[in-house]
This record gives sequence, structure tokens and C-alpha cells, in this order.
Amino acid sequence: MEFMKKRYIYSHMDLQNKTHFFLLIIIIIILALSGGTLGQNSTGSNSTGSVPFGCGSGLSPEYYYLCDLHSVWGIVVQALTVLGFLISLALLLGVLLWCVCVCGLSRCGTRSKLVHGSACVSTALFLLAVAGIFALPYAFIVGLTTRTCPVRVFLFGVLFSLAFACLLARTLVVLGWRMCEGWAEPCVAIALALVQVVIAVEWLLVVLVRDGLPCSYSQEEFVMLQIYVMVLLAIAMVMSLCLLSRGTMYSSQLAQYYGRLQGALPCLTLLLSAAIWVVWITLLTWGNRKIGRRPVWDDPVISIALTANGWVLLLGHGLNQVRFVFCGQRVLKNQTPDFTGWTSSMGDMPGLHNHKDGTDNLGYQHDRKDKKGKGKGKGEEPVLRSPYDTSFSMTEIDPDKDYTIPRPQTTNMKQPYDDYYGRRLS
Repeated sequence: MEFMKKRYIYSHMDLQNKTHFFLLIIIIIILALSGGTLGQNSTGSNSTGSVPFGCGSGLSPEYYYLCDLHSVWGIVVQALTVLGFLISLALLLGVLLWCVCVCGLSRCGTRSKLVHGSACVSTALFLLAVAGIFALPYAFIVGLTTRTCPVRVFLFGVLFSLAFACLLARTLVVLGWRMCEGWAEPCVAIALALVQVVIAVEWLLVVLVRDGLPCSYSQEEFVMLQIYVMVLLAIAMVMSLCLLSRGTMYSSQLAQYYGRLQGALPCLTLLLSAAIWVVWITLLTWGNRKIGRRPVWDDPVISIALTANGWVLLLGHGLNQVRFVFCGQRVLKNQTPDFTGWTSSMGDMPGLHNHKDGTDNLGYQHDRKDKKGKGKGKGEEPVLRSPYDTSFSMTEIDPDKDYTIPRPQTTNMKQPYDDYYGRRLS
């Protein structure tokens, strides 16, 4: 049995290593293809006004990146985003169906329904955000218009804030925060994401409605709109580091593996996401202008960052969270904590660890006269002491005496204790 547990653990570790390797390969492919094709994009057919190779003659210029075979980055990004979107959508539907079929059964306990239901909703929200992140690059592949501008400004921050809020809420739950347990976990994630919704809506109302200007933004203004998302990312990263530094205390090796996995994968996901954000913000605000590629490289940089970060979120946390929802609850169920090496503040009390023989309560011991009688061989009846008062023996009670407490007579309302004491109180 122990061998099967170890084999199961090693197989999961091997699967996780393969997942991380696949993640790195995808990121390297995206960066390599984008680096090789962005240079062609700056001198391609778009600058001359001719129709690119692979596009129809009647196509609007804003859609050229969707079919231009000379600038391959648009086609590569489309292929990777479609694959990621389909995987995210399939996982989302699977989680919702599992939640309805399993958590909706009446035989599930109230506590079990609460835990499984909140985990399902939180995972569904995260997968919804990831699916939206995979769909958003099309708004940047297509040129900036009055229709794509509000979509970029609103959905970019909202989707990332929802994803990072779900990661933060899950980290707080694993850390043991009572305020995030149960249905509070998805509520916390939604509440944190609503802040970015207010920020984006306010910006759109100010620019489009109050000022009456067309929807447009500078690179620095677009980054400023994501300050709250970066704050969420930083807080979630700090909390995941705290979770990673905290040791697990489950007695089972399989439960310890799942505990470490719940701490390591969110931390790795958030670190890679932070690295991607640093890269695209640096290129958008400083790098492209420094190398003379602004504004040609602005939209491709954001599209590639969206695709890479979507795969990081999906492989780093999405797949692991879905697996945890499906089978992780059964693994961690009924696991007893292992307190090996723990010390107690009461450990130095004298007599705490002494062996007890059951004679500590003197009320259940025989009288000393009985012990002396047995020693002399007289065979007297054992004299028992009262378990409530050990000051006298049961044999000392005279059955002819009246031991009842007299009730006070309250007929004399002015001096009620005169008859009781036999005299008038002064």
C-alpha cells in the first residue's frame, strides 16, 4: 500500500514537471516567433498601403494582421489563443457540470456542499477570466478603432483583476483565513474585481460622455489604468510566498504533496505573471520608443503578453485547481494533523506525564481502617468515603439524628429571624 502511494505521488510530480516544461516551451515559441516577425512587420506591406499576401483585396486594413502571412505573429497568436480558449471553455463546462451533478446531490452533507460549491464557483470564475484573456488578443490584433478601444480599456484590466483576485482568495483560504472560507471565497474575488470595473467605467464615462472625445489612449495612460491590477498581483504574490514558506502538517505523504502543490503552483504562477507584466510594460512605455518601433510594436507586444500570461494562468493554476476540485478534496479529507516536534506551554507541569492508576480521587478509596484491618486479617467490611466530601466516613453518620436543615418561618414579616434564633435581633 505504501509503495502504491509513493508511485502515485511520483506520477503526479512527473506530470507537473511535464506541465512546467510545456509552459516554458510555449513561452519560448511565442517570444521567438514574435521577435522574428515583428521586424518584418515594421517594413511589411502595411507601410506601403498594398494588400498583404494572404488577405483579400476588399478587406479593411485594420484586419490585415489576421491574415498577413508575412507578419506571422498574428497567425501564431491566433492559433495559441484559440487552443487556450477551447481548453479553458472545456474545463469551465466540466467544472460546472461536476458542481451540478455532485454538489447538488441531497446525500452530500451541508459542510461538504459548502466546501465543494465554493471551490467550484471560484474555479469557474478563474477559468472564465482565463478564457476571456485568451479571447482578448483579437481586440489588439485588429487595429485600434472606436469599437475595439472600449473593449481594450475595459476588459484588459477587468479580466486580469478577476484572475488575480481568484488567486488571492484561494491563497487566503489555504492560509486559513476565516473571512475567506466557504462562499466568502468567490464573493471576495468578485468584490476585488469590481473595483477595476469601476475604474474602467469611470474612465470611459469621463472620456466618451463628459468630454465627448473619441476613444483613444496613450501608452502611459493605458498602463496607469492597470495600477490596481498590479497592486492585486503584488499582494497575491506576497501571500503566495507566505504560503510557500509555511510548512504543511498532514500525516499522509499524499496530503503533504497536495499541500506543497497548493503553495508552490500559485507562487510560481504569480511570479511568471509578474515577469510578463514587467516585460510588456517596459516595452510599451520605454523599449519600443528607444528602439524606434513605436507604435508598430505596441499592439503586438500586448497581444503576445496576453497569450503568454493566459497560458501561464491556465497551466500554472487552472489545471491544478480543476484537479483539486475533482479529486483533491477526497485526498485531504479525514487527514489527521501530525504534531511531531510540536511543544506545549504546559509541558513542564509536574506530574503531567505520570502514569495514572485510577486512585487519584480519594473519594473512591477505601478507608485507612479497612486497609489496616485487611493487613491484620480481620476481614472487616470496607468503609467507603463519600465522593463529594472526604472529611468524614459514612459509618460516622447516626441514623437516629436529624441532619436536615430547618426551613425559616416567614410569618413574622417585621422580624423574620426571631423564631429561628429564639430571641429578638438587636
